[in-house]
Amino acid sequence: MTATQEDKHMPSEITDVDRFVAMSAKAKQCQVKRLKDTVKLKLRTPSQLYTLKIEPLRADEIIKKLQCEIKEEEK
Repeated sequence: MTATQEDKHMPSEITDVDRFVAMSAKAKQCQVKRLKDTVKLKLRTPSQLYTLKIEPLRADEIIKKLQCEIKEEEK
């Protein structure tokens, strides 16, 4: 496998909330994992897994904007 092929199978972290929300239109689902001091959103698209780490106070506001199925993960 080449480096570019390996990168395709690794999750990519996104820091831009607007870009993450826009990408949710093409996603199958978004998994929400609530940790003590952060919330991790995992966006599964047909070709890639993207993650976004946000503070808990902003999480619900962003989750409402997502355009795909939402699945809360168990702790």
